[in-house]
Amino acid sequence: MQQEAVSCRLSGAAGEPGAPGAITLEDLDSLAEEPSPGSPYPGNGCSQGADAEQDRLLSYWQSVGRGHQVDVPGDMAEPIQQLTRNNQHQERESIPFTLIHRKEKFGEVLYEKRQYGKAKWACIKMQEEQYEQSICLGFMKLMKYICEQNSSGLYLGMTIPIVTLVHTNESHSELTRSVTVAYYLPELLQEQPPQPYDSDIIIEEWPPTVVYTRSFRGVTNEDSIMREINFLAELLESPELCLQNIFIVAGYTNPAAANRHNEIWFLQRP
Repeated sequence: MQQEAVSCRLSGAAGEPGAPGAITLEDLDSLAEEPSPGSPYPGNGCSQGADAEQDRLLSYWQSVGRGHQVDVPGDMAEPIQQLTRNNQHQERESIPFTLIHRKEKFGEVLYEKRQYGKAKWACIKMQEEQYEQSICLGFMKLMKYICEQNSSGLYLGMTIPIVTLVHTNESHSELTRSVTVAYYLPELLQEQPPQPYDSDIIIEEWPPTVVYTRSFRGVTNEDSIMREINFLAELLESPELCLQNIFIVAGYTNPAAANRHNEIWFLQRP
């Protein structure tokens, strides 16, 4: 591995006056409506007879995106609707790992050491001006792949967390603009992943990896990520055992919530 809101990431905490919004899986939960009797809503396909719902969902995403200089194009209408329809907590597959060690102090978990197995991921590299723009645009592309725009023609299902590989500059003082947004292929698709129609999305096999991970709460932007990187480096007894310029940000819950759950991951050197 070079890596619940799974979300089209836009920054901002809910309830803060004037704070930017965020498009999240939890937002999709609240926007989804029960189909009326007789409505042609297939369980795993984009509805052809729900133009009004598509327009409503697309308009919501576009209104949030405009506040962050992110354009949500019209061709996102069906993927947004399908992800909304299929967005059930029990249907989100978690990435499996083995817990090796947990460091605690006064009952607080300082960090965990985990083993992740070899796995295939759908990855897309982005390099927008701002971190949140890269994450949002990258995830929209992955949404299309998940929502039938793949060689199987099927809805693939959500996995959590969606992860982002970030890089620091040579002085380790700030993040670079280059990020990789990655989606873990569900277990049933690991052997033969459907191929994406979008040539920007690459299926990669990441080797078994040991990670040191620490949970943190709040927004994920350039400043908060660097702060969490520095904090975890101080907690680890031997941070030099990990890669020094590549890190992972993982998101598990609604990034618009004040108490949302994120993690920073350090990758142990091979």
